[in-house]
Amino acid sequence: MYNILVVDDDKEIVNAIEIYLKTEGYNIIKAYNGKEALQVLEKEKVHLVILDIMMPEKDGLETLEEIRKNKSVPVILLSAKSEDYDKISGLNTGADDYITKPFNPLELIARVNSNIRRYVGFENIQDNKNEKIFKSGELEINDDTKKVTVDGKEIKLTATEYNILKFLLQNKGKVYSIKQIYENVWNEESYSAENIIAVHIRHIREKIEINPKEPKYLKVIWGIGYKIENI
Repeated sequence: MYNILVVDDDKEIVNAIEIYLKTEGYNIIKAYNGKEALQVLEKEKVHLVILDIMMPEKDGLETLEEIRKNKSVPVILLSAKSEDYDKISGLNTGADDYITKPFNPLELIARVNSNIRRYVGFENIQDNKNEKIFKSGELEINDDTKKVTVDGKEIKLTATEYNILKFLLQNKGKVYSIKQIYENVWNEESYSAENIIAVHIRHIREKIEINPKEPKYLKVIWGIGYKIENI
């Protein structure tokens, strides 16, 4: 059973999320501010965090910054605001996804299921002599060990970043639209994914490129989408 930490100072929202996700077989751990959330993460194995932005003690973005110092667990942000600024700020801080309140329960469940699948697949490293290696130039992914290297140096990616990079590297030379990337990586219909994909792409570039402004590997084809160069 997978553990999901739900963090919101509104107890009614926490209880509602618990009801929705328990029907999917998840175990729910509750916290009502950022300080409590960080304490839970130190003690419990958590597979996903649903984190409200506006909270007492520590707000969601401050809490997310602390989480990202040493944990790659996926984080879905809850925001009461619909402005792009709040969503982009959360993604820039290290969030994997976001949902705007009030949310559709079916969308919440779909986002949770998708993030759990990616994270569990990323964590589930198996001993396999037939290693799955994907390469372009000096950029390499070993999909059995989930190890990413550039020029022999290991690069640390979040589960979401890894899956985006893996998808593009498996299909190097091919151009994919934002919609196609989202639907192939998230395994669900795209919901205004422009900001989500753009921010994750920028993070990947910052990690794999010598000069992210003049990328060698991860290229944008203006008006169409992104591709990994076939080197």
